[in-house]
Amino acid sequence: LPRRLPVLESPPPRPRAVGSPRMSLLEQVLVFLVAAVVAVVAARRAGLASVLGYLLVGTALGPWMLDLVEGEHDILHFSEFGIVLVLFVIGLELQPRRLWAMRKPLLGLGGAQVALTSAVLAAAAHLLGLSLQAAIVTGFALSLSSTAFALQLLAERRELVTRHGRLSLSVLLFQDIAVIPMLAVLSLLAVSEAGSGGQPVWIDIVQAVAMIALVTVGGHYGLRYALRAVARFGNREAFTAMALVTVVGAGVLMDAVGVSMALGAFLAGVLLAESEYRHELEADIEPFKGLLLGLFFMASGMTLDVGLLLEAPLTVLAIAIGLIAVKAACLAAVCLAAGQSLAAAARTAATLCQGGEFAFVILNVGVASALMPERTAGFLTVAVIFSMAATPLLLAAGERLASRDAGAAPPEPERERAQGNQVIVAGFGRVGQMVGRILQARRIGFTALETSAEQVDFVRRFGNKIYYGDASRPDLLRAAGAEGAVLFVLAIDDVERSLATARAVVRHFPHLVVHARARNRQHAYRLMDLGVAHIVRDTFYSSLEMSYGILVGLGMSESESLHTVDAFREVDERRLLAQHAIADDPERMAREAEHWSRELEDLFAQDERDSL
Repeated sequence: LPRRLPVLESPPPRPRAVGSPRMSLLEQVLVFLVAAVVAVVAARRAGLASVLGYLLVGTALGPWMLDLVEGEHDILHFSEFGIVLVLFVIGLELQPRRLWAMRKPLLGLGGAQVALTSAVLAAAAHLLGLSLQAAIVTGFALSLSSTAFALQLLAERRELVTRHGRLSLSVLLFQDIAVIPMLAVLSLLAVSEAGSGGQPVWIDIVQAVAMIALVTVGGHYGLRYALRAVARFGNREAFTAMALVTVVGAGVLMDAVGVSMALGAFLAGVLLAESEYRHELEADIEPFKGLLLGLFFMASGMTLDVGLLLEAPLTVLAIAIGLIAVKAACLAAVCLAAGQSLAAAARTAATLCQGGEFAFVILNVGVASALMPERTAGFLTVAVIFSMAATPLLLAAGERLASRDAGAAPPEPERERAQGNQVIVAGFGRVGQMVGRILQARRIGFTALETSAEQVDFVRRFGNKIYYGDASRPDLLRAAGAEGAVLFVLAIDDVERSLATARAVVRHFPHLVVHARARNRQHAYRLMDLGVAHIVRDTFYSSLEMSYGILVGLGMSESESLHTVDAFREVDERRLLAQHAIADDPERMAREAEHWSRELEDLFAQDERDSL
């Protein structure tokens, strides 16, 4: 490590070409969209995380290389809304009771990590020559990990439900909350440094607490009713707009009192986690979240000060390596002290050892408050970006090293007990409710989806869990847990929506075993065309039950009546399968119907002869 951190003034940024034509807004959007596609495809082709591809492509677009887009800092600020959306979706997945169950890792593990890492990094910075105030800013900034980066990595590796995924989420949530007191401490330091007063910090804290309470209470009593009204009287686009209004509104209210917008969005998500609109909200937000996160990482790459890197590459490399080493050691130590396994501790440390996006915020506050030289903040910013870029490589190297040492494939991650339901019921009318009641009686968890807001309200009044949403949307099915489910019950009354849903399930979730309700024979044939094997026709079995009662009422014995109904059921089911191939030929269907009728009559005539 260098003996001293650089504290000189930052050199001027690389000048842009004078008179060079600038692109229009539409052209810049096209550049970013093409860059996003190239980043993901190239990163996946190279076996790397897509986040690393975004960072590299963003650096290529920035002022130090191709210089295609201007206003990279404004773009970075706008794209930070992607982090807000990430926290909202996380909140939707965390019902209050599950959040309460996470209180120990959230407060204990997260609090210990932030305290220990901040103290160690601040002490190291002070020993290397920074003032006490600048060292505190450094410790605060570098103790935070990247929420967007870590969650993206965990999601791509399908490790959000693993033990280290849950631990990482707990630490990240506490870090987002810890930003508030960190900024309050920096405000106190700035006031004492300037030697002048201003608004007392305790007023800011009271305002923040009051706004959190307002968002919590107002969201609990108002959000669900607003969403219900939009779902009932609006359309899909209006509901998507309402989802964005919910996130942006909570974020703006928090931002008004100096609190992280991400925390406001997270609270809104938690408040809606138990609502019937949870899956629809998650599916509507997901595309915006993905695009804005990609834009955020590209903008982070664009803001990379290559000039500092070229001027003092060893200094930047030393800071980045020191940051990764210290954070990994502190995270592993805290996890082991909390009783976690060595594997979980190591994976959590590898996931969170990078710097985070809130480091940029704290460093900017430190510079603006004259607590830290601008050049030092510049070096730390470049080191944070380098640490983010190195994390996927470190994870891949660690997995390969573990595989080589074991002489086999890398060990399976330690997975927690599955949280999702194994059964999804699409359509919660007469048939779906009956299936749900039987599953509930056997204590088998299921997720019910229904597009009618009135039906959702009606069913929930009786204590049944049901969610609003169109089950033919793959993104909604994914949000409802279709990837982890085992069985799909298709009980939608409308034929075309039923077929659209079956098509989506068979195409995107082929592992699901589909049990479908068919309105009639033609509906059954179309479901069979899609590959659905388990089909029950409406009124078929109830008609058989009624016929059995009629035969008994006419004086036929119970055994003979049951035999008659069973014989008819068997022949009709064989007929359904046999006529599938000619379902589109009405003439052949008519001839076949006569054939099957004669066969059934002959069967009963033979039974009568055998009984004589």
